[in-house]
Amino acid sequence: MLPLLPLTLLSLLLLPAHAVHQYIVTNRCPQQIPLYIAGELQGNLAANGGSVTKTYPGPAGFFYTSANGGNANATGTTRAGFFDDGVYYLVIDPSHFNTGLSITPLNHAPNNGFCVTAACTVGTCTTAFQQPPTRFPPPADTPPDPPVYRCPSSPDYGYIIEFCPGGAFPPLPPPATVSLHPNGNGAKCADVRGAVFADGTAVQIYDCNGTPAQKWVIGRANTKVQLAGTNFCLDAGSTPGNGVGAKIWTCYDNLPAQAWYYTDDNRIALTDQGLCLDLTNGVLTNSNQLQTWQCTDNNNNQVWTT
Repeated sequence: MLPLLPLTLLSLLLLPAHAVHQYIVTNRCPQQIPLYIAGELQGNLAANGGSVTKTYPGPAGFFYTSANGGNANATGTTRAGFFDDGVYYLVIDPSHFNTGLSITPLNHAPNNGFCVTAACTVGTCTTAFQQPPTRFPPPADTPPDPPVYRCPSSPDYGYIIEFCPGGAFPPLPPPATVSLHPNGNGAKCADVRGAVFADGTAVQIYDCNGTPAQKWVIGRANTKVQLAGTNFCLDAGSTPGNGVGAKIWTCYDNLPAQAWYYTDDNRIALTDQGLCLDLTNGVLTNSNQLQTWQCTDNNNNQVWTT
């Protein structure tokens, strides 16, 4: 086995003078996606072929998108990474696979294992790291083993990066069944009053008891909040506003009263209405009905953890 060199040492040994790295980034996904490079938003790429070219004096940071359940901080995303001397690789988050991704060296045909396309289109692929690597094998006359790839083309390097190389997002896994706790309080749960599964039954705070009245299905970002095993959803009513009591109602697609957004900071917000699911007056007493209220930063009454 070849010895491994630390990234910092390899950088010093291998960085060619005035090397230019060109990246052609293309979106094959069926919808517009935000493009991030090294944690910075670069704008949106149009669906079905939108493209942008980026040039850097050396290897750029990770390329990724927050689309399809990914996050701006790169968690839950598939990432394209690059290193000196023509090294390229992919990283996936095993907890969430948001998009397929491929890297193809520009203007270099595959040659004896070098300059081949690195691609990962399913969350179980073996062609990607599950966390960012900290070191790489030194250059050799034989190609590295995946998930490391190399295309020696000094002094300049070019790559084609494609999101959704197959033209579609991977299907999202079914959301887990969870309890909803006010601000991390594991003793209290969002509860369907009296376990009466019928249109209009209030949603309240109650001691956690593990019953079906406290089991919900919720996803990150745009989501319904559905009572597990039923066709009832958390509903804000036909005229939502401050102080309107939360209830369950038969689930309907595209119904604004059931269109929620579960934020990264654990708020359940009514989509595009500025209202959040709120623990009324912060009272944890059993049977206190939940409500909608104007979303407010640092309001712990609006924090719901799973």
